[in-house]
Amino acid sequence: MSEIKPSEITEAVEEEKDWAAAKAFFDNLKTKKPRPPKPRNAVTIAVSSRTLFNMVEERKIFNDQGVEKYVAYQVEHESEPLRPGPAFPFVKALMNVNDRLRRLYPGEEELFDIVLMTNNHAQVGVRLINSINHYDLTIERFCMTGGRSPIGYLKAYMTNLYLSKDAEKVTEAIEEGIAAATMFMQDMQNQLSETQLRVAFDGDAVLFSDESEIIVKQKGLDEFFQHEKAFENLPLAQGPLKCFLEALGKLQRKFYAKNERLDCPIRTYLVTARSAASSGARVLKTLRSWGLEIDEALFLAGAPKGPLLQKIKPHIYFDDQMFHIEGAKELGTISAHVPYGIGQKYNKGKLIEAPAKAE
Repeated sequence: MSEIKPSEITEAVEEEKDWAAAKAFFDNLKTKKPRPPKPRNAVTIAVSSRTLFNMVEERKIFNDQGVEKYVAYQVEHESEPLRPGPAFPFVKALMNVNDRLRRLYPGEEELFDIVLMTNNHAQVGVRLINSINHYDLTIERFCMTGGRSPIGYLKAYMTNLYLSKDAEKVTEAIEEGIAAATMFMQDMQNQLSETQLRVAFDGDAVLFSDESEIIVKQKGLDEFFQHEKAFENLPLAQGPLKCFLEALGKLQRKFYAKNERLDCPIRTYLVTARSAASSGARVLKTLRSWGLEIDEALFLAGAPKGPLLQKIKPHIYFDDQMFHIEGAKELGTISAHVPYGIGQKYNKGKLIEAPAKAE
């Protein structure tokens, strides 16, 4: 066993002192909003301003007229709340889970902590704060980087999931080992649950690695089925979103401990193009080997995912392939693309040809 260094003990003691001081300060404020949980205990969800709010109009000003005009516009309109964006219902559902946990466990620290992570200029922060207060969102931690990428701050904020509209930043986050996805607004509105957070995951290259998907793409379905049967009892390697499912499971078990399994405000779904009989067993055994549960497992055997997701009505659906994302959002599902694995080289099963290099 490695020895604990005196410096590490000192740092931990100082951290506790700082947190106690921050807690005392927040408790003395005249506010109805609950104080944020201690970051070390929380499930931290970092959202960009363009996922939390619909900033299409403001983004157009930024692209067409530049940063100075953009900041001036935001300052001029800072008393006008921004419209909800694709992550807005997800954030509201996270807040509901926190409310339920606090009722069951007064003083609970294992909660969702929502951080606004944006490269916006600090001057824009006033409109963001006003919008958050307008909708009564519990978001106390901000990171505004003034044009620089916020990715370097994600680990410092102990981020469990990062949601952005910027695919390059999302890819960078995944390469840093942080669960991340690019969010898309749905094409039509579905009525979502106000009492239960619903999160749907694709399997390969999302919860699991892309090792099996590589075989499908390079050798075909017959070889894939044989491979999955031969390695049925060998767990798949983890994918970029496995840790987020793990965090959800940890919070679910807190409800189960209070005999509230049937009324749990978190529900998880596996929605995979795999077929159950030919390749489903390895997926379920992998989850079992990780000690993780999934509430519903749906094996579609290649059928479109959109109609089924329309019935589930998740607050967020994660998939690594854009044609699944497009099909889902066309039918009203809030979708998040995970740019990971061999699927990024294909579109609807066909290899995307790289442009020829100029001689």
